[in-house]
Amino acid sequence: MISPCRVKLCGTTTVADAQLASQFKADYSGVVVEVPFSERSVTVQKARLLAEKTEISTVILVFNQPTDWIVDAIDSISPFAVQLLGHETPDQVSQLRTQTRVEIWKTLFMPIGSSANLADLQKQMTGYIKAGAEAILLDTVDLSENRFGGTGKTGDWQVAAALIANCPVTTFLSGGINPQNVKEAIQTVQPDGIDLCSGVEEEKGKRDIERVRQLMAEVNKS
Repeated sequence: MISPCRVKLCGTTTVADAQLASQFKADYSGVVVEVPFSERSVTVQKARLLAEKTEISTVILVFNQPTDWIVDAIDSISPFAVQLLGHETPDQVSQLRTQTRVEIWKTLFMPIGSSANLADLQKQMTGYIKAGAEAILLDTVDLSENRFGGTGKTGDWQVAAALIANCPVTTFLSGGINPQNVKEAIQTVQPDGIDLCSGVEEEKGKRDIERVRQLMAEVNKS
């Protein structure tokens, strides 16, 4: 694991928040692009502006979009990576791998709490990596609200730790991470990076500078 742990601040909606991520030396700014259920979603045009106005790498997040749409969005925004949030198949990862030069990241979802199926997640992870995914992100899904990510709730960190220990590509832990628990999350799961949005917000889509400051201080201690 790289030390200190990499940090992706996700759900960037404004230039000020994009620059805040850069100011506190986060590694990535995550921008949700045209995802219907997310309050942090922006248009392709806004995402391009946010990517242009920050010095750190931008990762765009998309959900169940056709390959051609994703390729067009990548061409417009010029991100460092595209993160697939939905039910995209390994075949679609392979298609994107041949049609674009950006990194392809894939989110795998664990239920909130402690009922994650390790074997199923391991099978999914292996399939996406074989297809060309360069990073795997473990996040939580709240099916009661149809929310894939952005739940602010944790999953099973022991299952996450087992998955990450056997993962040959870059890994990120998401779901319910905040300044108070980030050190425990890193020590328990040992991911390459952590990924969060609500844990450093004052409201959905608006970052809190003090929470960002606290988070980065805790990460640097871990």
